[in-house]
Amino acid sequence: MELHTLKPSKGSVKSKKRIARGQGSGKGGTATRGHKGQKSRSGYSRKRNFEGGQMPLQMRLPKRGFKSPNRKTYVALNVSRISEIADKYGITEVSPEVLYKLGITKKNDLIKVLGNGELTSKINVKAHAFSSSASEKIGAQGGTAETL
Repeated sequence: MELHTLKPSKGSVKSKKRIARGQGSGKGGTATRGHKGQKSRSGYSRKRNFEGGQMPLQMRLPKRGFKSPNRKTYVALNVSRISEIADKYGITEVSPEVLYKLGITKKNDLIKVLGNGELTSKINVKAHAFSSSASEKIGAQGGTAETL
């Protein structure tokens, strides 16, 4: 056995279908494309979701909902998280700038302080919004809740 005598075993390789190579091939004439019509021409491609001129599904379904261009989305920050941050970094004043520098929020995030958890020390908090329970808890410890 040598490299030039190697060949696949009998029946393991199927010959390629030779389309449009004359009538003798059995695949000549229309070249397996049927007779005439758009699909038989070269360069034919159908648009995605095209349903043969029938009203397409995405146009049959009703439009729903509304997205307000003026909607504000806040990043929620609990009182317990603020307490953790203050204890970990030894901070007495928490503001969006401080949170950004620590990598907790992004630069243009709006921050809302929520009242879940407990405060352990006096902290002055500056944020864009506060829940009533959060501002009560911050005030109870002697801190201030300043709305920006």
